[in-house]
Amino acid sequence: MFKLTKSIEIENENIDVITIGEVIIDMISKGYSTGFENKMFFKYFGGSPGNIAINLRQLGLKSAVITNLGNDGFGKFLIDSLMDFNVNVEGVTLDNKYNTSLVVVSKSKKNPSFIAYRQADKELKLTNNLTDLIDNAKIVHFTSWAISHEPIRTTTMALLDKAKSKGKLIGFDPNYREILWQKDHNGLKFIKEIIKKVDIIKPSLDDSKNILGEDSIDGYIDKYLNLGAKLVILTLGEDGAIIANENNRKKISAIETSVNDTTGAGDALWSGFYAGVLKGETIEKSVEIGSAVSALKLKETGAITKIPRLSKVKKIFSL
Repeated sequence: MFKLTKSIEIENENIDVITIGEVIIDMISKGYSTGFENKMFFKYFGGSPGNIAINLRQLGLKSAVITNLGNDGFGKFLIDSLMDFNVNVEGVTLDNKYNTSLVVVSKSKKNPSFIAYRQADKELKLTNNLTDLIDNAKIVHFTSWAISHEPIRTTTMALLDKAKSKGKLIGFDPNYREILWQKDHNGLKFIKEIIKKVDIIKPSLDDSKNILGEDSIDGYIDKYLNLGAKLVILTLGEDGAIIANENNRKKISAIETSVNDTTGAGDALWSGFYAGVLKGETIEKSVEIGSAVSALKLKETGAITKIPRLSKVKKIFSL
């Protein structure tokens, strides 16, 4: 049996999940490629924290985002997109100095290649408003992007300290890519130190290779647990996922589906997982729900796709 390290049955909070980090423009190629030889790219809403927040709203949960956008046309597009889905945007700031961050993505059925042009997202600064939002959330989620540069790193760590002091459930996506990290900072060491401070991590095999080097699946899980991870959800792409804690390990099969674009598939899994947990499902069932939401996303291009309410998702996939 897998259990969370703390209860999320907290009364009075008006946000189910608050996400911290990058909300960006994804420019995704029209056709598939392993590089960037495509001549046409199309604009999509992107960034893991925003993707998760929108997915959760569609599933019927309450979500909020903490991020910094450029006060420009792209920033307006992103904040309008969040508001279209009724995501709480009280934690979204608009920056007059830096432009909205943008990522160029080569469309893929496996692991997309990307080039990041980061500006506003890494310039997030701490305000009293942001700490107040943490008080009102049940779950706090953040990504490696949110700790990869200053000043967003200091801001994120302050918000996580607040979340921890208030007994919030904390989820961390260790999506480390060296190219995104501040050049004079040891990102690998920092991520390894953070793992023991959170409640849930959901690395992929690519993440694990980037953080821990070459190893077997069991080897990766052993290393995460030795680093102090409490609950590990190791995603294996089309082979599903493995849930692990210090006492148990269990394989969860992927849901077979057609694959159009993998962008945002991991975020969809996070969304379904959090929705399941918040509705009182077991960890195992919550991961299955996450797999179902990911299957719906994989059929479409871009990180955001139409997702029905949680009850409908469960009915579609007989969960």
